Amino acid sequence: MRERFYRPVTVAALAGVIAFSTAAYAHHGWEWAEEKQTNLEGTIKEVYIGPPHPSLKVETANDGIWTVDLANPAQTRRSGFVEGSVRPGNKILILGNRSATPDQKLMKAVKITVEGKDFVLYPERMTK
Repeated sequence: MRERFYRPVTVAALAGVIAFSTAAYAHHGWEWAEEKQTNLEGTIKEVYIGPPHPSLKVETANDGIWTVDLANPAQTRRSGFVEGSVRPGNKILILGNRSATPDQKLMKAVKITVEGKDFVLYPERMTK
C-alpha cells in the first residue's frame, strides 16, 4: 500500500526537479544574449525583487515594454539595489546585453542608472 503512494510522489517530485533545473539552466548564463552591450532607456513599470533573478519591466518610447533581468538576488543586493531603490515611474538607463532573438524584448542588465544613481550588477562585464 505504501509503495503505491510513494512511487507517484517520487516520480512527480523528480519530474518537478528536472523541469525546474532545465528552466533554470536555460535561463542562467549569457549564451542567449548578444555579445555587444547596448543602452536601453525608459520608464520603470514593474519591479520584482526575488529569485531566480530580480527583474524590471521597462517601457521605452519607441519599443514598448521590455523585461530586464538583473543579477541573482545576492549579487543584486551587493550592487546596492534593494527593495525600495526604485519604483514604477522612475526613469532608467540600462547598459546590458539584449536577447540574441531579435523580436524578444529581453535584456540582461550589467549596470542600471536611476535618478543619477548607478547600480553596477556585473562590474567584470563593464565595457563602456
